[in-house]
Amino acid sequence: MKIALIAHDNKKQIMLHFIKQNIENFKRHELYGTGTTGKMIADNTGLEVYCFKSGPLGGDQQVGAKVSNGKIDMIFFFRDPLTAHPHEPDVTALLRLADIYEIPLATNVETAKYLANDL
Repeated sequence: MKIALIAHDNKKQIMLHFIKQNIENFKRHELYGTGTTGKMIADNTGLEVYCFKSGPLGGDQQVGAKVSNGKIDMIFFFRDPLTAHPHEPDVTALLRLADIYEIPLATNVETAKYLANDL
């Protein structure tokens, strides 16, 4: 399975903790991440993560392109809904594509737990 991992700045440590708690599940899959999130996960877990650009620099759009081409099967996107993001249109477009292509998408830890159990 090809899995995208994305986290806004205030959620990166939460994402890292979540991945570490579920590392055995993620080991068996092909992982993709936006810039800083992907590098942080790879550096702190030993998992191989293909890194796109940072979200504000087009990483969200790169993930969206993979989704629209059938190259992503699941997305873990820990969003910070209380902080304004200059690339919010890109975030919205990615969420829209996940709905269009019926890609499972977790935007918080509790939903992510359910998806991780199915990995």
